[in-house]
Amino acid sequence: MSPVDAEMTENCQGIGSLIVNAVLDYDPGPTGKTSTVIGEDLIVRGEVTRLQHGPIGIGDHRSVNQQNGLWPRLRWMKALVIGGTGPTGPYIVGGLQERGYDVTIFHRGTHEIDEIPPEVIHIHGDPHFPETISAALDGHSFDVVIATYGRIRHIAEYMVGRCQRFISVGGFPVYKGFFDPDELHPVGMLVPVRESSGEATAADNPFSFKIRETEQAVLATHSDAAHFRYPYVYGPYQVSPREWSVVRRILDKRPFMIVADGGHSLVTRGHAANLAEAVLLALDQPENSAGQIYNCGDEIQYSIRQWIELIAATLGSDIEIQSLPYELAGHSDSLLVDGQGFHRLMDLEKLRTDLGYKDVITVPDGVEQTVRWLVDNPPPPGGYVEEHIGDNFGYAAEDHLVDQYRAAMSGLVALAPERESGYRPHSYAHPKEAGLNSDHRSR
Repeated sequence: MSPVDAEMTENCQGIGSLIVNAVLDYDPGPTGKTSTVIGEDLIVRGEVTRLQHGPIGIGDHRSVNQQNGLWPRLRWMKALVIGGTGPTGPYIVGGLQERGYDVTIFHRGTHEIDEIPPEVIHIHGDPHFPETISAALDGHSFDVVIATYGRIRHIAEYMVGRCQRFISVGGFPVYKGFFDPDELHPVGMLVPVRESSGEATAADNPFSFKIRETEQAVLATHSDAAHFRYPYVYGPYQVSPREWSVVRRILDKRPFMIVADGGHSLVTRGHAANLAEAVLLALDQPENSAGQIYNCGDEIQYSIRQWIELIAATLGSDIEIQSLPYELAGHSDSLLVDGQGFHRLMDLEKLRTDLGYKDVITVPDGVEQTVRWLVDNPPPPGGYVEEHIGDNFGYAAEDHLVDQYRAAMSGLVALAPERESGYRPHSYAHPKEAGLNSDHRSR
């Protein structure tokens, strides 16, 4: 390899500290040593030496070359995103490019989207099996791999020795009681649930346990990895957009929306941009995030009822919210994300403390974006999306059920115990005279 040519010299002048994620690879010169410069650090034979010339510039290239007898070559760091075309993919890809990475995405090629810039390299293959992963990626290496899709444990194993940093994404069903609240006593998950609060074991839900096994496999193969437990993701390109249950009913001009138990349940949700921000913070802070698992989601969480109200407000609808007992609510379970009416709220304190996480988009703005996208890209009636979210939009059955429920309730109200109406004084004494042991209400 020849030294840096005049064109590169001219292009590199003045870049300075902006080359945060540029790497200088030095081929062995007469001394036979190899080295890499990352940021302002010079790594020679595994030892880091701080450069004395300030931010990286062509002057540093020359001084290092002269001192160590190495030939320099400037390249941008390379990032691989496995997935990339789902809800968080465009935000992760964009964030990597903003940080100066050359980005490649590895996916099946079945969901190409316009939001991925044309300069991003696509590798098409199946990220679910060891043989298909190696067939697609053999001969490639990367500075960072962000795995958001596929069988993460196989990907993590393959990437040993092929990347400098591994960041992976799983899900919040890892917790015991997520699918079956009766597994816990008292019944239901803690509110909120921390990362260390009772992951599922082999004796619990097998799906939850497999998620936990994958997390362990990632950290066993990449000790400095960071792993994120995604909640329900909303935003464009969500393959199971549960908001559609509300959006379609409003578009179909339904008079009411059935919710379970008043819609008061809390289920952690995260807009795609906010979840991508969390992942990228781990890249920015490798020391703080090394070997860590993080819950993630929006900082502010809304109840199911509030969620419906936000969707309705976006569409200018005053659709009535009809509460039914969970056992009767039917399709509204799609909004609960299979929660059986119990809260499933994740604690984000670790993410905020370790990485300084803050939302980059508010929930109302994120909901509006999601709703507008669904209106412009409606799933076909009776298709895969509606089947997957578990909503058959059976309006005739809903009308009959609600009519019967309202008729039954009108008769049951007369049987309910009477409650005192009007003002109820609180329990603390308010004496009107000094020296009395109790006030005029015997408190």
